Amino acid sequence: MKSVGVIISTYNNPQWLEKTLWGYQFQLREADEIIIADDGSGKETAELIEKYKKTLPIKHVWHEDNGFRKTRILNQAVLVSESEYLIFADQDCIPRNDFIEAHVRNAQKGYMLSGGCFRLPMSISLDINKEDVDSQQIFNISELKKRGLKTGWKNTKLLHSVSFASFMNFITPTKATWNGGNSSIWKNDIVAVNGFNENMRYGGEDREFGERLFNFGIKSKQIRYSAICLHLDHARPYKDFKLIEQNRQIRRDVRKNKTIQALHGIYSIPLIVEQNDEKQSY
Repeated sequence: MKSVGVIISTYNNPQWLEKTLWGYQFQLREADEIIIADDGSGKETAELIEKYKKTLPIKHVWHEDNGFRKTRILNQAVLVSESEYLIFADQDCIPRNDFIEAHVRNAQKGYMLSGGCFRLPMSISLDINKEDVDSQQIFNISELKKRGLKTGWKNTKLLHSVSFASFMNFITPTKATWNGGNSSIWKNDIVAVNGFNENMRYGGEDREFGERLFNFGIKSKQIRYSAICLHLDHARPYKDFKLIEQNRQIRRDVRKNKTIQALHGIYSIPLIVEQNDEKQSY
């Protein structure tokens, strides 16, 4: 793999974004580019990003705040990316130091990678500092328990063992779907399905993208126990149940019609894509 980029979506939460950027400062396999897809954040976020451009290969892609338009800004981020392989993450997901390495190690032509996250309570989310990330102590179960993490079977996600992670990825009943906070794929495959559906707001927009990839013939590989990130707690004031239902109908139509390309995606004109050795226009 010649180049790998990370696309991080963000909106008006510089405190969480900074904690996430700490994680990318200590990667074993560094990103060739980090593109921050900014859905209309204010001045404080812009200033934070400028600060971290000094130590990370950051590009800042921004558009005006006009409601939840994550899919649109993600498409813009894809357009400016120069990497052949892209990892997608969120502002509230701190990556373990082998996060990029895990995606690169498991990358395979014709596949997308499906990761997950380890959810933290608000108390621990607020408590994390840069030293915690640098030392990787915050990814240690015993350390998290000291800070109030409850015992549970999900804690096994943080066991740092390649063989155990491979075994758990194999036996987990969780489907390998596209999860916007931790997934990756070849850029050419994103372009082939015309990127993310800009008609969709919050609620299922990530899964719809993955479903069109499946229709295109892309398979999925589970890496939720290999590519580890800590999910910082937060509220979701942008939830709109009416729009979520509209999204569900879009997804039903995608599955029923075997839709491959988004009508309103990266490009407004339908593309010619290669599928099953035949050229098809959608």
